[in-house]
Amino acid sequence: MRTLKIRIKEVARTKKGWSLYRLAKELGLPQQTVYSWANGRTQPSYDNMDRLCEVIACSVGELFETESFKMRLNLAVNSD
Repeated sequence: MRTLKIRIKEVARTKKGWSLYRLAKELGLPQQTVYSWANGRTQPSYDNMDRLCEVIACSVGELFETESFKMRLNLAVNSD
């Protein structure tokens, strides 16, 4: 089973040096909304995803990773 994990916190910190609090302020959204996305409790709407990518200056692909893909990649790298 694949789970989709959003990496908002990591990408915001890497790209902009921002905390989730700062990101929420930049988006003009409640802090709890952004924390819910980052913790996987909720997912951003398409409109909010577009705004999120624009504000952080990243692609949608940078925000998401599939854990099964990550595990397969680690297995392939470690098997050499």
